[in-house]
Amino acid sequence: MYSGLGFQTAVLMKGRFKDMDKIRIGIVGYGNIGRGVEMAIRQNADCELAGVFTRRDPSSLKIAAEGGKVYSVNDLPSMKDKIDVCIICGGSATDLPKQTPELVKMFNVIDSFDTHARIPEHFANVDAAAKESGHVGIISVGWDPGMFSLNRLYGNAILPEGKDYTFWGRGVSQGHSDAIRRVEGVLDARQYTVPVESAVEAVRNGENPELTTRQKHTRECYVVAAEGADKARIEAEIKNMPNYFADYDTTVTFISQEELDAHHKGIPHGGFVIRSGSTGDGTHKHIIEYRLKLDSNPEFTSSVLVAYARAAKRLADEGVSGCKTVFDIAPAYLSSMSGEEIRAHLL
Repeated sequence: MYSGLGFQTAVLMKGRFKDMDKIRIGIVGYGNIGRGVEMAIRQNADCELAGVFTRRDPSSLKIAAEGGKVYSVNDLPSMKDKIDVCIICGGSATDLPKQTPELVKMFNVIDSFDTHARIPEHFANVDAAAKESGHVGIISVGWDPGMFSLNRLYGNAILPEGKDYTFWGRGVSQGHSDAIRRVEGVLDARQYTVPVESAVEAVRNGENPELTTRQKHTRECYVVAAEGADKARIEAEIKNMPNYFADYDTTVTFISQEELDAHHKGIPHGGFVIRSGSTGDGTHKHIIEYRLKLDSNPEFTSSVLVAYARAAKRLADEGVSGCKTVFDIAPAYLSSMSGEEIRAHLL
């Protein structure tokens, strides 16, 4: 967070927050993202955990934060004056479309809604509720949508004559892994999305290729099958699964549970956003590339969420209300540094 500032400067900046009001963050949901947000709060000296809110029995949930409190989600209405921003850590399929519009009636909120086709609908629902309540809601925060979205926008603005390319991976797709585990005879599975290297190189070379879905990515599946299960049937069912694998070159490798636990338990991910374009009369070619290589998809996403929680608090303090996306947030609002410090050390 203080890269390039020097150790003494960083220590002074962290110490600055000891006597200031910290941003009180409530975590709604305690899955992979919720646990990641808890860890990210510890790395941001101007933030503090106001509490974890769960649909489970609060007494059954042990969190990592020493002295951190766990509440029922039903306690949220009584916490209006004790939370500055709620980070909602549910899933995009069923949780966030309901939770975000409801909670923005009481709090400033952040979510990581990632169903791209439904973002306009989700934005409209959150915007109406946020404007009525006078709160800020920032949706679809993470790395895609999120950081990748910003870089697609920057690329289009700077090189209007050009093409966008987004490659994901190599990384674990949690949704695709879950789909494999639903196949009869499968005990456990991990699925990796892998960019096709020749396609990436063609884009980097400025060739501006027209790429089909199959030409951009492959899918690698590591599957633990039940004893006596028909592996040929399982493989065929996976490879022909519509909306998941049928449009990709897919490999299925059967391994033991021990091997999967030893080598495939992490949740790495990442990818590339590339804008290939030209300027002037088209003679001069340019490539803009943004890359992420993540050891932990949820921990990185959580770190982005906490940065945008800071922005939500600052916007709310200025009297702003309504729904926002990453496109609407000035970069300076993400940093704990003052404008003077940003200009001196990062500009």
